Amino acid sequence: MLPKEPINPEEAHVLIVEDHIQSAVLLSRMLDFMGVHRYERNASRNHTLELAKNMSKLDLVLMDLHLPDGSGFDALDELRNNPRFVHTCVIAVTSDNNPVTMEKARTAGFDGFLAKPIDLDKFPEQITDILHGKAIWDVGDEINLV
Repeated sequence: MLPKEPINPEEAHVLIVEDHIQSAVLLSRMLDFMGVHRYERNASRNHTLELAKNMSKLDLVLMDLHLPDGSGFDALDELRNNPRFVHTCVIAVTSDNNPVTMEKARTAGFDGFLAKPIDLDKFPEQITDILHGKAIWDVGDEINLV
C-alpha cells in the first residue's frame, strides 16, 4: 500500500529483494545517492519475510519478480499474509517489462512496477514519488502515474 503520509527518502526503510548482484548493487547505490541509508538486501524469496520481520520498520520493498527459489509474487503473498506488512508498499522491479506482466503484478497486489534496466535518470524521482504516495507503473518506454 502506498504511504498515506509522505516519507522523506532520508527517513525511509527499504528492503531490496534482488538475486542479481549487479542489480542489487545498482539499487543500493541509487538509494545511497538519494540519501536512503536504512535498507537491507536479500537475494531469496525464502528469506524475505524473515528479514522483513527483523527490520525495525519497513516502508518500501523493491521486489524482483524472478528469484532463484520462487517468485516475487510468492514473496508478496507471504508479506501480505503477515499483519505487520499488509500496508507496506511493495514495488515489482523486473526485466520482464511488458504490459501483461505489469497487469499481473497490479492484479496480484503490487503497488507499482519498475522496468529493468532501471532508468538512472528517472529512478530517484520515481522512488520519491512512491514514498510520497504516487503509484508508478513503468514498463520502460512508457511511464504511467496513477
